[in-house]
Amino acid sequence: MPSSPDFRLDGYDAVNDRVAEQYSWHIDIGATDLTVLAEHHTDDLRHSYYVLHDGAVTWGIPGEPQLVALHLQRDVQARTFRFQHEQLPLVPMAQSWLIARGCPKDAIGLRPDMGTDAADEATKAQEARLASDGDHFALVTSYTSDDPDRMQVTVLLAAIDDKAPLRFRVLLQEVDTEHWTHTLREGGFATYEQATAWLEAHWSGEDVPLPTAQTATRHSAPSALPGLPTAHAPRIGPTRRP
Repeated sequence: MPSSPDFRLDGYDAVNDRVAEQYSWHIDIGATDLTVLAEHHTDDLRHSYYVLHDGAVTWGIPGEPQLVALHLQRDVQARTFRFQHEQLPLVPMAQSWLIARGCPKDAIGLRPDMGTDAADEATKAQEARLASDGDHFALVTSYTSDDPDRMQVTVLLAAIDDKAPLRFRVLLQEVDTEHWTHTLREGGFATYEQATAWLEAHWSGEDVPLPTAQTATRHSAPSALPGLPTAHAPRIGPTRRP
């Protein structure tokens, strides 16, 4: 049976019953399905930051994000802890979420034996922008396909500033399973309808290029934006093999 990640909580209790219940439900109950992709611990052990892959998600609702960003906060005198977590579709988005909560940006890189390698400099540059900035864009929806024949992640972001040019951004990560590398590209759209039309066409199998986005994408924690409909994974989206 797989071992659980070491969250360094031996001798610690949740700060209250609500935190204990939430931690048990969101983290502890499925810990054996979690794989640590990256982690950082402060020298005083008050904070730990993790990027985790949740293997259980691959058997759940198709398209759900498979990554978990986890921030553990310890009171080393009282021997209690709190936590924050978020499900996110891309590694640099999880890194950005953790950096926004105090993790040094140079300390949360992936372990050498984890994940795929960036296929080109454009991918590395895009990932660096996503990971280092955390305050201008919010997650609207995403779809993760782990079908070996079409292993990819699509993400729709929206600028918090509703007057921003090309307010809606689509991120497309595609994995080359033969060489175990990936590319990440970004497209910019002026309206929600244009962005979702591109997603629908892409998910249906059409070969539609992403329009160039001229400004760097910045990402924040997922949030509902006023004036936007709730976005759901489409019925025509990629499906997992049984």
